[in-house]
Amino acid sequence: MSGEERGKRVPGHGRVLVLVAAMLALAATSAGAQETAAPPLTIPVTLAPSVTRPQSGRILIFAQEVEPGAKKSDTVDTSPFQPTGTAIAARETWSLAPGQIASVDGETDTFPMAFSKLAPGTYRFQAVLDRNHDYNYGGRGAGDIVSPVIEAKLPGPIPVLPLSEILPETTIDTMLSGMPAERAAQMRANLAKVEPVDLQSASLSAFWGRPIHVQGWVALPPGYKRNGASFPTVYSTGGFGSTLRSAQLSAAAMTERMATGKAPPMIWVYLDESSPTGTHEFADSINNGPWGRALTTEFIPWIETRYAMDAKPSSRFLTGHSSGGWATLWLQVRYPKVFGGSWPTAPDPSDFHDFTNIDIYAPDANAYRDAQGKPLPLVRDHGKLIATLEQFAQMERVLGAYGGQFASFDWVFSPKGPDGRPMPLYDRATGEVDPQVAAYWREHYDIAHIVARDWATLKPDLDGKIHLIVGTADTFYLDGAARRLKAVFDGLGAHQEFTFLPDRTHFDLLAQGDDRQGLMNDIAWAMYAKARPGAKRPAR
Repeated sequence: MSGEERGKRVPGHGRVLVLVAAMLALAATSAGAQETAAPPLTIPVTLAPSVTRPQSGRILIFAQEVEPGAKKSDTVDTSPFQPTGTAIAARETWSLAPGQIASVDGETDTFPMAFSKLAPGTYRFQAVLDRNHDYNYGGRGAGDIVSPVIEAKLPGPIPVLPLSEILPETTIDTMLSGMPAERAAQMRANLAKVEPVDLQSASLSAFWGRPIHVQGWVALPPGYKRNGASFPTVYSTGGFGSTLRSAQLSAAAMTERMATGKAPPMIWVYLDESSPTGTHEFADSINNGPWGRALTTEFIPWIETRYAMDAKPSSRFLTGHSSGGWATLWLQVRYPKVFGGSWPTAPDPSDFHDFTNIDIYAPDANAYRDAQGKPLPLVRDHGKLIATLEQFAQMERVLGAYGGQFASFDWVFSPKGPDGRPMPLYDRATGEVDPQVAAYWREHYDIAHIVARDWATLKPDLDGKIHLIVGTADTFYLDGAARRLKAVFDGLGAHQEFTFLPDRTHFDLLAQGDDRQGLMNDIAWAMYAKARPGAKRPAR
């Protein structure tokens, strides 16, 4: 090309050359990325010959990078308090036969990322077959089948993980095995004093089309006689993750408190509020059934014929922690004529303008991001952020469809969808809140809204009966909703009692000195003073 030709301008020619160069560069970049990207990973899992029958459930794969100098471990698991510390992959399996290989996709149903994107290094892998689909509620448990922990380097193939060990039922001996001998002996003595209670509910059984039971354990005061003097009664419910077994332990601990004089003589009924869908929270729900009605119209009249209870509203009290705290707060508001007072501790959100930092009623509400696009926090340790709501929800999604904390909320609060399942409050992929579901939650279960809406009717039976306690550093930010509920009551001129304990978290709220549950003594004596006016608490 001559100099004259080089000097001529061809319209658009420069732009074409730039575009071609850019396309070539992009193609080269893409080719390079394809050459360096790790190939998709699958994790082979088999049922060991020692498991003689085909098994079904959800296969969960846990992977943790091995830190330098780390000790060997026979367990690899996840934790909501370190959500990204363990990678998880999952798949459903139906009738997996001994010796058969099930390939678990390490790219799609995973958290916090695809396995092929994990940082290079040595990892520990363990497989769990969650046979009852309840891992989200209580982790691995009786009947689940686990593999040994196997180490492998990434990138690279993952060896076959053989599901070989069927986990046994947890027994009292197992639970006491780690205690000093003297303390274990005392706990055995306490456990021998508690009594099981079990009523098949007509209304719940009709709802589900099969027998459904209201169950729990009773702790009796010292010197109790069935035909003797009657006592005030406390109904206590456990939080998320609690079980009938944990209710038994709580009842045993209360017998000791009463025997030593730390707590006054009352009858305590520790109720199990766990269910296959999480925790039913004794709410009357279109999805879980009429649990509140079953408790108040069936169980309480029945149990009051079996024990020497005062059997009157002024001597029936409620207490519970976390989800159990919400349940006891809800029962007091929903059935104010039945109960004489509720002492919820760190209850789940009672005002859905602050549902663990989500304002579910805000325009274009999102469960993962605030209006500025900033991730919403869910778990904290004082001032340190531990997990965002999105991380928690995505981990729960991979672990399974049932029993998780947020899925449990949907089962309690949501309307039923066209598929017969509860409609989710928010899209698990995007966090977008469904305003139709939010409106249903508001009218049926938002305690602050219901109190404000119905105060004229509620006031004669509810005023002065709520005694809520929460820490200002609550791990799940539950003090925010409690402050909103207090503001509603204050605006109504109500006489409820709210206590915000400075710098206390979700897990040390009840602690007093060396007693991790010491605040329960104060709560018990406050109840007793309501039922037995003029009774004096012994000097400490």
